[in-house]
Amino acid sequence: MDQTPIADLKFETALAELEAIVASMEGGQFELEASIAAYRRGMELMKYCQAQLADAENQIRIIENGELREVDRTTLEGQ
Repeated sequence: MDQTPIADLKFETALAELEAIVASMEGGQFELEASIAAYRRGMELMKYCQAQLADAENQIRIIENGELREVDRTTLEGQ
């Protein structure tokens, strides 16, 4: 299992890793301890992907409202 820090991953890479974890867990490919570690990593990846999607949605709202400005990521992470 890849242990690249999640914050260093691109959205697509994080999503692909999450999908691979889910497929492996569904296939019963992990022993108990590995399953727990994979579940933990999967939850972190899911939260990261959800935050990235929320950030993208906010950027789209800003563009659609004609407020073309930079989004403060630190504010969004606290939501």
